[in-house]
Amino acid sequence: MPESIQLTLTVNGRERTVLAHPLARLLDVIREQLELAGTKEGCGEGECGACAVLLDGRVVNSCLVPASQAQGADLVTVEGLARPGALSPVQAAFLEHNAAQCGFCTPGMLVSATDLLNRCPNPRDGEVRAGLAGNLCRCTGYVKIVDAVLSAAAAVEAGQ
Repeated sequence: MPESIQLTLTVNGRERTVLAHPLARLLDVIREQLELAGTKEGCGEGECGACAVLLDGRVVNSCLVPASQAQGADLVTVEGLARPGALSPVQAAFLEHNAAQCGFCTPGMLVSATDLLNRCPNPRDGEVRAGLAGNLCRCTGYVKIVDAVLSAAAAVEAGQ
């Protein structure tokens, strides 16, 4: 088995090439080679969602994805959610609703909420809760988080 492999992928809109061990987790490549520290490691078992990223437009737990599967893929991390000069609607809503406590789960929540709104632009409360079921927060009761996602959906629908 080779010591490292070359991976070329689009990261937050920019083509990047890195060298990684063939069995490296995508999470480790994101944090160590790409130096994007927003993606967090919580459990390392795919249970908490802190490491959520968008891989080819779908949310995945990067702690479970071999980096080699990202070859040629489009990867969006929490750092790639913002628009030039402005927060994304989800980020702005989280800020407006104080939907973050310690902030450790927030990057994964933001990515998962973005994925949810991409798939279901006008979700109901239950759909938001189901869409974020893979993300654990130990600090809140999720009410502010759900309110923020619903607010972001309304803002997007209103063209903001």
